[in-house]
Amino acid sequence: MFSFFRKKAPAPPPAAPAAPQIPTSPAALPAAAVGAPIVPAPTPADLSQEDRRGWFSRLKTSLRKTGGQIAQVFTGTQIDEQLYEELEAALLMADAGVGATQHLLDDLRRRVKEAKAGDPAAVKALLVDAAAALLQPLQQPFALSAETPTVIMVAGVNGAGKTTSIGKLTRHLAEADHKVLLAAADTFRAAAREQLAVWADRNRVDIVSQEGGDPAAVTFDAVSAGRARGCDVVIADTAGRLPTQLHLMEELKKIRRVIDKAMPGAPHEVLLVVDGNTGQNALAQIKAFDAALGLTGLVVTKLDGTAKGGVLAAHARWCAEQGRVIPVYFIGIGEKLEDLQTFDAREFAQALVG
Repeated sequence: MFSFFRKKAPAPPPAAPAAPQIPTSPAALPAAAVGAPIVPAPTPADLSQEDRRGWFSRLKTSLRKTGGQIAQVFTGTQIDEQLYEELEAALLMADAGVGATQHLLDDLRRRVKEAKAGDPAAVKALLVDAAAALLQPLQQPFALSAETPTVIMVAGVNGAGKTTSIGKLTRHLAEADHKVLLAAADTFRAAAREQLAVWADRNRVDIVSQEGGDPAAVTFDAVSAGRARGCDVVIADTAGRLPTQLHLMEELKKIRRVIDKAMPGAPHEVLLVVDGNTGQNALAQIKAFDAALGLTGLVVTKLDGTAKGGVLAAHARWCAEQGRVIPVYFIGIGEKLEDLQTFDAREFAQALVG
């Protein structure tokens, strides 16, 4: 298993004439810009070719429902309007949404014209290129802050796989020799605290927990403890909630404010865990949680079984319309540790198209 995590470059002092020089050692290369990762982002090459092929095969199998429907469009011999109409229907059925579907069709028509593509197989390959180009901005590295600890706030609705994803991320961090502290800020659900405690024990990391306590207070204590103990990372698990539960969303906003009081500038990452099976509802969740918290990234889980996957295209198109990107840091296709991997735009496009 490779390491997902890299350090970000520290920001230069506000009034300094020049940023401090960073040693050009293999472990710390000069950053191209403030906030950029010092070491190049993790890529599929971080896994062995055999392991990555295995991962891609499982991803493709997980999205077979979507991929099969889209691939079926290219089984004929004619490149005509009927093909584009069938492709439009397949993309909409895959939860790509109207905006992303229209964007992909327009881009595909342009590519077909420029390449003078004359057979369905060539058009299918061009669709992969168009989908990969649309998804590419979502592929960004997950880098730890130059400040310590890096504080990560994790949100999501109940059942999205939030606590399990935290456990997996904790394992990868621990295996990369990062000292991690967990905050069980879902204080109202005993099962959530117990589940997080199991992951803490399994990964041999500390946890701050309090039965029935105030979630914001637990998070404040955890961040303060993380600073005092010299931790590299503090991860706060928050209570699952629907974005329509306004009073509970206000609680999340309070947690975010309290984290900033415990450590100015934190949280450094605000991640939303999204169930890949929820289709266009996932995009509604992203919009609502982003409006409340200012999301910095996504973890898309459960891309197995009935997941259609096209919602990532819808998310990419929405990001383009907003002029800002909420990257997809990780995607998950199962319960095992190795079933959570970094998002790769071309891999996903190939699996999506089938």
